[in-house]
Amino acid sequence: MGYDTGVMSGAMLFIQEDLKATDGQIQVLAGILNACALVGSLTAGRVSDWIGRRYTIVVAAAIFFLGSLLMSLGLNFAMLMAGRCVAGVGVGYALMIAPVYSVEVSSPSSRGCLSSLPEMCISLGILFGYLSNYIFGKLPLIYGWRLMLGVAMVPSVALAFSIFAMPESPRWLVMQGRIKDARDVLRRVSNTKEEAERRLEDIKATVGIDRSSTEDVVQLVSKHHGEGVWKELLRPTPTVRRILTATIGIHIFQHATGIEAIVLYSPRIFKKAGLVTKNQQFLATIGVGVFKTLFIFVAILLVDKAGRRKLLLTSLSGMILSLTGLGTVMTLARHSQEKLLWAQVSCVVFVFSFVTSFSIGLGPVTWVYCSEIFPLRLRAQGTSLGVAINRLMNSAMSMSFISLYKAITIGGAFFLLAGIGVVAWAFYFFCCPETKGRALEEEMEQVFNKGSNTNPRNKQEDEKKGVKA
Repeated sequence: MGYDTGVMSGAMLFIQEDLKATDGQIQVLAGILNACALVGSLTAGRVSDWIGRRYTIVVAAAIFFLGSLLMSLGLNFAMLMAGRCVAGVGVGYALMIAPVYSVEVSSPSSRGCLSSLPEMCISLGILFGYLSNYIFGKLPLIYGWRLMLGVAMVPSVALAFSIFAMPESPRWLVMQGRIKDARDVLRRVSNTKEEAERRLEDIKATVGIDRSSTEDVVQLVSKHHGEGVWKELLRPTPTVRRILTATIGIHIFQHATGIEAIVLYSPRIFKKAGLVTKNQQFLATIGVGVFKTLFIFVAILLVDKAGRRKLLLTSLSGMILSLTGLGTVMTLARHSQEKLLWAQVSCVVFVFSFVTSFSIGLGPVTWVYCSEIFPLRLRAQGTSLGVAINRLMNSAMSMSFISLYKAITIGGAFFLLAGIGVVAWAFYFFCCPETKGRALEEEMEQVFNKGSNTNPRNKQEDEKKGVKA
C-alpha cells in the first residue's frame, strides 16, 4: 500500500504525459484507490471474523496482486482506473487486518511498538516508490510508469507466502472455542508460560468462558462470526459511543491535516517552490520518504514509554508549525518575479519537518490507538469502520488538493490545513484518553467509561503506588 502511494506521486506525471490525461482525471486516479478501499475495509471486518485473521491477509494480497497486474498493463486510462479500483479493495482489507492482527498477538507491554510496525512498513513502501520513480523515470515513457506500478506485485506475493510463518490470532481462536490452539499460539508469542496463561484467562473471560475451565475445545452457544456487531455500533452504549467518537475523529484528522497532499503531490509542491527539473523534484521527494521512514523508528521506541496521547499532541504541534511555515514560504514565492533559493530550501525543510512530525505520532499512533480501544466482540468490525472513514478522507484529500490550491492558492491551502490541525489538537486533547499499558480485555472499556478523564494513569504506575487500577 505504501509503495503504491509513493510510486503514484511520480507515475502520475508520466501517465498524464503518455495518456494525455487532464488534471481532473489525474486527481480521480490518485484518489480512486482509497475510495475503493472503502469497499474492502467495510467487508474485511466481517470476513476476518468468519475465516480468521491469517486468511484475510491472503485475501488482501491476492486482490492487490490482481490490481497491480491490471495497472502495469495499463493499455488505456480506463484499464488503469480499473486496476486502481481493484487494488483499492485490497488496500482496504490490508489496512483493516494489519493493526487488528498486530494488536491481538501482542502483549500490553509491547503492543504499541509492534502495532506501529504496519505504519513503518507503509513508510518503507513509500520510500521504495519514490526510488522507483527516480530509477524507472529514466526509461522510455511507454515502459517507465508501467514498470513503476507493476513492481507492486512483488510485495503482494511476499505477503501471501508470509502466512506460513504467522500464527492465527489467539483471540479469534478463543472466539471459536479452540482453547488449545489459542494456548499454543500464546505460548509462542508470550515471554513466559505464566504470561501466556494469564492472557488466555483474560480472553476466555471476555468471551464468556469460565477462567478455570481446562477444556481444550469449548462448544460455545454461538461462535462469534461478527453477527450483531453493526447493530451494537449503530446503537452504542455511552462507553462505546466515546470509543466511536475517538476512532472517527482520529481517522478524519489523520488525513484532514494534509499528509496526503504532501506525500502524493510533493513533486508539484517542489515545482511550485522553484525546483524545475523532474530529477530535482524526485530527489527532494526521496528525502521526504527517508525522513518519513526514519522517524517512524522514533515513534516505535517512544509509543510504549511516552504514551499515545503525548505523541499525538506533540506530533500535531510540529505539523501545525510546518504547515504555517509552508503557507508563508509558498505565498512569498508565488508573489516573487524571480526564483528564490531561500524559498526552495525553506520549502524542502518545512516539508521534511512536516513528515517528521507526522511520523513520530499521528501516522503510527492512529492505527495503534484505534485497533486497541474496541472491545473484543467489536474490534474487527469497529476497526473496519475506522479504516473506511480513513480511506474516505484519504480519497477526498487526494482528489481535491489540486482543485483546492488552484482555488485559494497553494499557500492558502497550507494555511487552511494548519487551521484544521489546531482543531485536531483540541479534539485529541479532550476526546482521546491515554491507553498505554492497559489490558485489552479488562481495562480499555473502563478508560472510556470515565468520560471526562482524559489522562488516566498508567496501570504499572498505579500498581507501584498501591492503587487499584
